[in-house]
Amino acid sequence: MGLEKKIEEISSEMNNFQVTTPEELEAFRIKFLGSKNCIKGLYQELKTVPNELKKEFGQKINALKQEGEVKFETVKSQVGAANNGSNKEIIDLSRPAEEMAVGSRHPLMVVRNEIIEIFNRIGFNVSEGPEIEDDWHNFSALNFPPEHPARDMQDTFFIEKGENEMALRTHTSSVQVRVMENSKPPIRTISPGRVYRNEAISARAHCFFHQVEGLYIDKNVSFADLKQTLQYFAKEMFGDKTRIRLRPSYFPFTEPSAEVDVSCTLCNGDGCNVCKYTGWLEILGCGMVDPAVLDAANIDSNIYSGFAFGMGIERITQLKYRVGDLRLYSENDIRFLNQFKSAY
Repeated sequence: MGLEKKIEEISSEMNNFQVTTPEELEAFRIKFLGSKNCIKGLYQELKTVPNELKKEFGQKINALKQEGEVKFETVKSQVGAANNGSNKEIIDLSRPAEEMAVGSRHPLMVVRNEIIEIFNRIGFNVSEGPEIEDDWHNFSALNFPPEHPARDMQDTFFIEKGENEMALRTHTSSVQVRVMENSKPPIRTISPGRVYRNEAISARAHCFFHQVEGLYIDKNVSFADLKQTLQYFAKEMFGDKTRIRLRPSYFPFTEPSAEVDVSCTLCNGDGCNVCKYTGWLEILGCGMVDPAVLDAANIDSNIYSGFAFGMGIERITQLKYRVGDLRLYSENDIRFLNQFKSAY
């Protein structure tokens, strides 16, 4: 019978197939075990076999297939052993492994985490909020009058104008509004996050940057509490010899308001080109929360008072690591980022 003869021929060819190299082993696999092997065609020819003989020939084909698999595994181990014997490679198991390239934290994240840790030690928790904000949380609840310059298109990235005005948040003070609306005093929180301003990109400015803003509301909170909190932060961040000074300023959501300077970390207050020979560097703005802001959040300003402050993480990082160009933070230059591997 034709099918039986084909089985015998393939079996004979399989047994006589010489395999001594990896190339010959691959050829054997393709011919007898591959997706288009010669044994597959035998199953098609079973259709021509009488029904009473199909089981017998099916078993013979299966046995042929198993015979090929057994030979493949046998010669595979033999070829592998022969190949290893002819190309012995000495492996020094005591040799140190190649150093793996490990990433590093971004410098802004290093400083952000350090700021959070410092304020956590004095009871401030962390609050977060959306980066796309409505007019109420971004402006109106913070005592921004309708004619304030910050509402102008040149300062803010507006997504939707009109009755339902939406914009990319210009500060994380919007998070503080949400906290005041949904919490009861005492409130002690910081709000780190990314903010956006419609500004030209340069070494000193960017259209997006990062802030950490703090808020403390309770009974009998005074300006002295604010000053001591900021003094503690400055010493923890820049060193025990750091001094601060407060200069009168204006913010719509605080009254009185102040700008905070620290003694220059490069010249220790003696004067250098970085601090323009003044001995001081500006780091943040602060003030007592305006009663109108408390009332807008349904907090009784006759009972409670509080202070708020805000700082740019890029500014703190610049002073801490002497980074002269804000654009470096967002360019993902590996040469720049590798300098901060030891920072965490």
